[in-house]
Amino acid sequence: MSVSKPSTTGDPTPDPNADAGGGEIPRDEVFAVLSNGRRRCALHYLKQEDGHADLRDLTEYVAAWENDTTVADLQSNERKRVYTALRQSHLPRMDKAGIVEYHNNRGEIELTDEAQEVEYYLERVPARDIPWSEYYLGLSAVGAALVAATWFGAFPFAELSGLALSAILVGVFALSAVVHTYRSAKNRIGSSTYEIEE
Repeated sequence: MSVSKPSTTGDPTPDPNADAGGGEIPRDEVFAVLSNGRRRCALHYLKQEDGHADLRDLTEYVAAWENDTTVADLQSNERKRVYTALRQSHLPRMDKAGIVEYHNNRGEIELTDEAQEVEYYLERVPARDIPWSEYYLGLSAVGAALVAATWFGAFPFAELSGLALSAILVGVFALSAVVHTYRSAKNRIGSSTYEIEE
């Protein structure tokens, strides 16, 4: 639960450490945890494995990513370096933040329910991609211009009936929503096309 600092004017001032969406993890803690590439890679792997993994498999995945190689081609020193860091530093930090439950004695890791909110901070936006908010704003402007052109009888829109105009507008927005949903899913952590940045 977020706590607001008292204000001299009587209006509550937002707490900068307040959580992002009603969850339990403070925003600053989320950013601190996600600032490390190994932890982001571990979270990505856990999402791909339905939220459960053992330390050995996680170590191999992170080490392969970090060394830009395959699990089969990993050197033992590469595995050991990542294993030690995950076991002693990264997984305990993620556990303390409430993103994972790390069972050190069994070498098992699982995502918590609170980890869901962390995903929103990790959605990848490709370079040179127009923000969807601007896209929908532009689409609304085009829709308004089409309605105005039809209303004033501008050629060739004068021939459109109200039903045809409605069908066109609904179709364009529905198609845009489908593309938006697809691209968002493709760029979400845990998807096979998600790119982890160091």
